[in-house]
Amino acid sequence: MTRLIVRFSVFLVPALLMASGCSWFRKGDSVYAQSAETRPLEVPPDLTLPNTEGAMQLPGSAGSVARPAPARAPGNSNSGFTVPGTRDAVFARVGEALAATTGVTIASRAQLLGTYDVNYGGSDFLVRVTAVEAGVYVSAVDPRGMPATAEAATRLIAALRSALAN
Repeated sequence: MTRLIVRFSVFLVPALLMASGCSWFRKGDSVYAQSAETRPLEVPPDLTLPNTEGAMQLPGSAGSVARPAPARAPGNSNSGFTVPGTRDAVFARVGEALAATTGVTIASRAQLLGTYDVNYGGSDFLVRVTAVEAGVYVSAVDPRGMPATAEAATRLIAALRSALAN
C-alpha cells in the first residue's frame, strides 16, 4: 500500500506543479497583463523621427546633382599648381612628365579619378589632377588626403610645374 502511495505521489506532485502554471516564476506587471492594443507604446529616443533638415533643398544654378561645377583652384603652392587646359589632356601630359622624370615609379594610375599613385625619393603619395575654374590643378596628396609637404613631393611638383610650363 505504501508503494502505491509513493508511486501515486511521484506522478501527482509534478502534475500539480504543471497545472499551477509555475506561478512561482510569474511577475506581477500589470502593463503586460493588458491586451496589446491598450499597452503604452515605447519608442527608443533615437528612433523618434528622422532628421529631415535640408531634405528638400534644390541644387544651385551653378551645377547639378550629377556633375558639380568645377572647384576653385587653391593658390599655387609647394604642393600644387594650376595649368591651363582640359583635365584629360593635362592628365596625359602629367603621365608623360612622370614617366620622363628619373626616380619616379608609377604604382597605378586612375584616369577616371585623375590620380597617379607614385613613389619618388622614398615617399609614396598621389599626384592628383583636378578640373578647376582656371584650368586644371595638379597637386601632391599624402596618404591622409592632405597636401603632401614632404621634400620628395615638393621636388616632384616643382619638376612637373617646369615640365608642364613648356
